[in-house]
Amino acid sequence: MLIISLPEWVNYPGLELWKFADLAIFITAGIIVLRKPLANALITRRDAIRSEIAKAEKERAQAAEQLAEAQALLAHVDSDVEVVRKQALEEVTQERQRQAEAAESEIARLKTQAEREIGLARKAARRSLEQFLAIRSLQLARQSVVSQLQPEDDDRFIRERLDELRRVKG
Repeated sequence: MLIISLPEWVNYPGLELWKFADLAIFITAGIIVLRKPLANALITRRDAIRSEIAKAEKERAQAAEQLAEAQALLAHVDSDVEVVRKQALEEVTQERQRQAEAAESEIARLKTQAEREIGLARKAARRSLEQFLAIRSLQLARQSVVSQLQPEDDDRFIRERLDELRRVKG
């Protein structure tokens, strides 16, 4: 029988070598048993991470495109605002001119209408004045004739008129 003598440190209390041997056997058995499922899980995890990275890169590219589009739109915003401002100024100028022309046209129309109404009022006033003067002249003439007529003139006047009537009748 062969007895191997082991050094003393191998049997040191708390540091038994057999514990390390058991641990090594357990880890080796665990690796052998779990190697395939762990490898499959790690491969699946690696593929999932790769697909997530690809998806993230794709989304980053889309975001970069959207950012470029937004920047292009923003670059055009200033010029678009300037174009709209110029158009608004042109429209304001045209509207002012149109309103000025309309006002001038309205002033001319009102002036013509006022002149026409003044002319009609002048004619009406002249006609009224002429009628008044004619009536007043007749009244004054009547008063003058009546005040100057004497009874013998009245008789003479009546006789003259009767003679005229006889001549016309006869």
